[in-house]
Amino acid sequence: MGHITENILSLRQELPSGVELVAVSKFKSGEEILEAYEAGQRVFGESRPQELKEKAMTLPKDIEWHFIGHLQSNKIKMTVPYVKLIHSVDTPKLFFEIEKWCRQNGYSVDVLLEMHIASEESKQGFSDDEVLSFLEGIEKARQAGYSEGFPSQVRIRGIMGMASLTEDEELIRKEFGHLNSVYDRIRALGWPFLEQFDLKSFGMTHDYHIAVELGSNMVRIGTKIFGPRGVRLS
Repeated sequence: MGHITENILSLRQELPSGVELVAVSKFKSGEEILEAYEAGQRVFGESRPQELKEKAMTLPKDIEWHFIGHLQSNKIKMTVPYVKLIHSVDTPKLFFEIEKWCRQNGYSVDVLLEMHIASEESKQGFSDDEVLSFLEGIEKARQAGYSEGFPSQVRIRGIMGMASLTEDEELIRKEFGHLNSVYDRIRALGWPFLEQFDLKSFGMTHDYHIAVELGSNMVRIGTKIFGPRGVRLS
């Protein structure tokens, strides 16, 4: 049994039922992904459109690809046709560009809204006020009967966030706790277009234990499965 297989099986035993494991396979070879696939893993996360497209074209068709990186508008066409879920919609502009492209090309896709919860300024994402104002705008457009701007092709399934990269466990707990409370506030809105708002994607190799404890139901794990970037496990 290879290390990747062992790591997948051990994570599966460890994660509570109801928590989806996204294996972060960016920069990993088809061979490495296939080992995880043979161990039963079906959901993989990529962050570069070209790499995602090449892997989706050549690897087993029942793999569910998620896009977890920063998505540029001009790469929507290379991403949407191959993915089930985009984790990183971080502005209203990007959301509406995905919606427009899907309408024009006959696609639909699920998305998560990326929240900015970390102390680092470099992280992208909505603030609390921005996300609530964005959703309120969609609801107003829906009530007014506008099809433009109403997410008919793009389903908002939940939120995503990344905690500060720190050893300070209390700070991570605070950030994940905050993310969970934002999720609850959005769920409580009860608007029809948020009917399937049920995903909380937070937690990576270094902090997924805390994330799961604080309510995450989708974790994105790469290093703990495949080893550090550039290191082959075999």
